[in-house]
Amino acid sequence: MRKAVIAGNWKMFKTRSEARAFMDVFAPKVAGVNHCEIIIAPPFTALTTVIEATQGTRIAVAAQNLHWEKEGAFTGEISAPMIVELGCHAVIVGHSERRQYFGETDSTVRKKARAALAAGLTPIVCIGETSQEREAGETDAVLKRQISGGLAALTVEEFSRILVAYEPIWAIGTGQTATPAIAASAHRLIRQQVSEQFTTESAAQLRILYGGSVKPENISALMAEDDIDGALVGGASLDAQSFASIVKYPM
Repeated sequence: MRKAVIAGNWKMFKTRSEARAFMDVFAPKVAGVNHCEIIIAPPFTALTTVIEATQGTRIAVAAQNLHWEKEGAFTGEISAPMIVELGCHAVIVGHSERRQYFGETDSTVRKKARAALAAGLTPIVCIGETSQEREAGETDAVLKRQISGGLAALTVEEFSRILVAYEPIWAIGTGQTATPAIAASAHRLIRQQVSEQFTTESAAQLRILYGGSVKPENISALMAEDDIDGALVGGASLDAQSFASIVKYPM
């Protein structure tokens, strides 16, 4: 049985004081939750604040990015050991905004995922198609390319320690949400590709999160699909009440 994961990606929002205020409200609201794992990914500057606020809770903390080298002359970058030292358990890799605005490629995704795994972090590897690719009927090809390109170097054991987030780029921050059926279809395709690239067992155990305008109003319908194992939530994770409602979707 795959345990659900609900992750909140704050992107470039919230100062340390805002993060602290959020956690003061959010943590008590989800204190009794045990049906899913909860992850929050604050900006780098608020990581320590959120990590301190989650002590004694079931809430894990993720970074939003990392560099694949342990150290070096890479101004402005953060390494996996630095993230681990802070107390992070996971890291987002290859988010569509990183690909779109900062030149992230399948090759860098692969290197970052391996660096995260080597440091004991859980990579949340993001994949997904643009609206143009979907309209051209290229969704299957794009997802297959991103899986084979971004995850090809992983061993079966390494792969067993990652999460995959399917983010149809046309649904991120647009208010458009893939219907549960559309999302589930993409998740099944991902699972099939994983089965071919790794093993059937790897595909069966892989937890695939859906990301793209997830809200309290649609989380239950999405989670009702067998192949959807959780959500990577953007804007709706910035409000403590909204995100708590998403986390508590079956309660």
